[in-house]
Amino acid sequence: MAEKDRTKWNQKYQEKPVLLEARPPSLVLENHYRQAPGKHAIDLACGSGRNSIFLAKHGFCVDAVDISSVALSSLHEHASDLDITPIEADLDTFTPKEAYYDLAVMTNYLDRKLIARTAASLKPQALFVIETYMQHPENEKQDSNPDFLLGEGELKTLLEGSFEILHYVEFWNEPHELYRMRKQGIVGRKNKL
Repeated sequence: MAEKDRTKWNQKYQEKPVLLEARPPSLVLENHYRQAPGKHAIDLACGSGRNSIFLAKHGFCVDAVDISSVALSSLHEHASDLDITPIEADLDTFTPKEAYYDLAVMTNYLDRKLIARTAASLKPQALFVIETYMQHPENEKQDSNPDFLLGEGELKTLLEGSFEILHYVEFWNEPHELYRMRKQGIVGRKNKL
């Protein structure tokens, strides 16, 4: 599966270079990153690195993880002077360093098993910021794979038990995205052991 996904995403970025253009960070992240207890962050499915760049500019040491070498190459080109370590990995099997990060970010990507693996990579009191697409009858891209769309209120259930929910929101995505889609965003603080 990894090679198929790598080829698909590399091709997508090559055919639609607009996806690699500079974009603002996630608003959910921008509004909450200051609450992280330290400066080690991981950006999962980072794409062109909008959130990685934002965090690095605010003093974070960021591991930027994606399956696309094209996206990571673009990130390195635009942010070589920042404290960002690009990591090319298949997120289906990738496991972040255990109890290492103060902040984890996952935007525009949904892998429920990766969310569980990432929870273990966070220190107590660390933040987990997730923002991704949900099922909604007014989504412009109705042919999206339902496995990659959240159900109503699902993000809250994915962090239940191990995290205190600091913020939850449902909203229409940013205008720079290709399709108008409904999203969920959440900020959880990992419970103390």
